[in-house]
Amino acid sequence: MDLSAKNIRNLAVVGHSGEGKTTLCEAMLFNAGVIERMGKIENGTTVCDFDEQEIARRSSVSLAVAYLNWKDVKLNLIDVPGFYDFEGEFNSAMRAAGSALVVTGANGIVTVGAEKAINLCLKAKKPLVVFINGMDKENADYYGTVHALQEQYKGKIAPIQIPIMEGNKMTGIVNALTGKAYKFTNVGPEEIPVPEIYRRDLEEMQSSLMETAAENDEVLLDKYFEDGFLSREDTIHGIRKGIFNINVIPVMAGSALQNKGVINLLNEIVNYMPQAAERAGIPATDLKKDVVTGIACEENGPLAAQVFKTAVDPFVGKMNYLRVCRGTLRTGADVLNPNTNTTERINALYLVRGKKLEPVSALGAGDIGAVSKLANTGTGDTLCDANTPVRFDPIPFPKGVLSMAVSATVRGTEDKVFGGLNRLAEEDKSFQIVKNPDTGETLACGQGEVHLEIIKKKLKAKFGVDADFKTPSVAYKETIRSTSTAEGKYKKQTGGHGQYGHVKMRFEPCEKDFEFSEEVVGGTVPKNYIPAVEKGIVECLPHGMLADYPVIRMKAVLFDGSSHPVDSSEAAFKAAAELAFKEGMKNANPVLLEPISRLKIAVPEQYVGDIMGDLNKRRGRIIGMDAQDDMQVITAEAPQGEILTYATSLRSMTQGRGKFSESFARYEQAPDIVLQTLKK
Repeated sequence: MDLSAKNIRNLAVVGHSGEGKTTLCEAMLFNAGVIERMGKIENGTTVCDFDEQEIARRSSVSLAVAYLNWKDVKLNLIDVPGFYDFEGEFNSAMRAAGSALVVTGANGIVTVGAEKAINLCLKAKKPLVVFINGMDKENADYYGTVHALQEQYKGKIAPIQIPIMEGNKMTGIVNALTGKAYKFTNVGPEEIPVPEIYRRDLEEMQSSLMETAAENDEVLLDKYFEDGFLSREDTIHGIRKGIFNINVIPVMAGSALQNKGVINLLNEIVNYMPQAAERAGIPATDLKKDVVTGIACEENGPLAAQVFKTAVDPFVGKMNYLRVCRGTLRTGADVLNPNTNTTERINALYLVRGKKLEPVSALGAGDIGAVSKLANTGTGDTLCDANTPVRFDPIPFPKGVLSMAVSATVRGTEDKVFGGLNRLAEEDKSFQIVKNPDTGETLACGQGEVHLEIIKKKLKAKFGVDADFKTPSVAYKETIRSTSTAEGKYKKQTGGHGQYGHVKMRFEPCEKDFEFSEEVVGGTVPKNYIPAVEKGIVECLPHGMLADYPVIRMKAVLFDGSSHPVDSSEAAFKAAAELAFKEGMKNANPVLLEPISRLKIAVPEQYVGDIMGDLNKRRGRIIGMDAQDDMQVITAEAPQGEILTYATSLRSMTQGRGKFSESFARYEQAPDIVLQTLKK
C-alpha cells in the first residue's frame, strides 16, 4: 500500500462520555478486518480501552491510537476520553488530528460533551463530521437530534443521511449525496431502491445540500442562481469544500454496538474528510531565521515531527506518540530536539493499535506512530532535521483546578511516591506536582476529583505505592493592627556565669513582611548583641500568638535595654527578644489574615445568576463581567479557604460547561468566625 499523505486520514473521535466512541472505533476496526470480533467495554476487551483503570471504570481515561486500512486509505483513529477531567487528552488529540468525528447519542438534544467537542473543534479549526449513535435504542430520535444541532450551529449542520426505520429500529440508510439507499445485512450494507416513503425527505435534503454546496463556492453559487439546481458532482464538490473550510458539518447515523451504519461512515470519511496532505501549514518557529512559518505536509522535505502524547511504563519505559508533519522519520536516525537542545537517536519506531506496537523502519509525512526510550523528549516537543531546525508551538494544557495535599501512606516510601507522581506528571501534562512554600505541603493539581483518583490508582498500579490525598491547608498568616511596646528580660543565675539579656522594643505594622531597626542610645544594648535580638524575633515569626500561623507585616524596633558585663551573651539577648515578641504582639491588636484569590469564571449566560449567588455564599466579591465569544466571563475575588473544591461545585452548577482560573491576589483580615473555626 502506497502510504503517501494523500491516502492518510488522522481522525480524533470525540464527544460526551458514554456515547459510544470506543465502541465505534471497535466497529471500524472490525469492519476493516483488523480484529476478528468486536470487543466489549463491559468485558474490558476493546482495542482502545486497554489500561487497567479504563477496564475497571468501563470508560476511557487517556487517548488511544489505533489504525486501520479502508479502501486503500490509512485511517489513524485517536479515541479521546469524553469525561470533563480529560481536557488535556483532547488538546493532545487536536494537535495530532487533521479532523474530528463527534459521536453523540440520538437523544433529541445536543449533549454537553458534544457541544464542548464541536465548539473546541471549531475553535481549533478542525473539519468535523457528526455521527448520531444509538439508533438501535428505543425512542432514538434522529430528526430531533439533527434539529437541535441545526438550532445551535445555524447554517453549518448538513445531514447527508436519512435513516430507514422499521418500527423503532434502524435497518438501513438513504444517502442524500449519492441518492442511493442501503439495507443493513450481516455482511454489510446492500444497495436497494429508495423506499417510496423516504422520497420526499430525500428531495428536501438534496435541495438543502445544493444550497449549502452553492454557498461554499462562488462558481457553484452563480450556477445555482442561473439553473436553480446543481449536479450531483457539483453538490459533492461544494459540500467537500465546505467541510474543508469548516463551514459545513455533515451528519450521519447508525449504531456502533450493532455495527449498523459504520461501513457507510467509513466510506464517507474516506470520501469527504480532508487528507493529511491537505492539512494547512502548522505554525512553527524557523530557528535559523527566527520567524514563524507554516510547516506544510511535504513528503520529501526535511524532518519535522511533534510528540503529542507520552506514556510512561515502569517496565517498557517511556513511549512518545508523535505525528510526522514533514519529511520522513527513520530508525537509526539522529534527530534534533530543539526544546531540550539535545540529539536523540531513533532506535525503534512503531505503528500503534491500542496496546499493540508494530515495528516499522520509517514513518512518512502525515502519519502517526510511536518511538520508544527517548531520554530527553516529552509531550509537545519537536523532533526535526538538525540542518533545518524548527520548533512547533507547545500544546496548550489546562492548569490544575483542584489541588490535594499528598503524603505517603506508608512511612519510608516517600521517594517512591513522589518519584512516581513526577513520572505521571511527565505522562499527563494536565496534572502537576507542586510544593506550597507557605504550608510545606506537596500538592497534586488536577482537573477534578476523577482525574486525581485515577492518578492515585495509576501510582499504585505502575509504581506499587500508595498515597493519601487530602484537602490542602490554607496558608493563613497573622499580623498586628496597632503599635505596642514590650520589655523582655531574661535572667538566669547558675553556679558560674549567669545569663542576662534585657530589651525594650516597639512593634508596629508595616508594608514589608518583616522589618527590624534599632534606636539604641548610649550603648545600653551593646552593638555586638543587636544581631542576636533580630535573630530572636525572626525565629518567632513562624508562630503567631493567635493560631500559630506565620507573622507578616510587622516592624520590630529595639530602642532600649541593659546588659551585664559578665553574664550577658548572644543567647540571653535572643531569649529576651522572644519574650518581648510574645508580649508585644499580644498587645498590638493581632489579627488573622486569609489569602484572597482572583477568579476568572467563564460560563454560559444562563448560569450567571447561580454563579453570583454561590460566590456570595463563599464571601466572594464580583469585580466585573465581560462577554467573550458565547460565554460570560466573571471576574471575582474570594477567600482561598472557601474555594478549595470550587472546580467540583462549578461543574455541578453548570453541567460541566463552566471553566475557571485562579491566581493569588493578596492577604486580607479574616472575619472572627474563621479564627474561631481554626481554634476548635
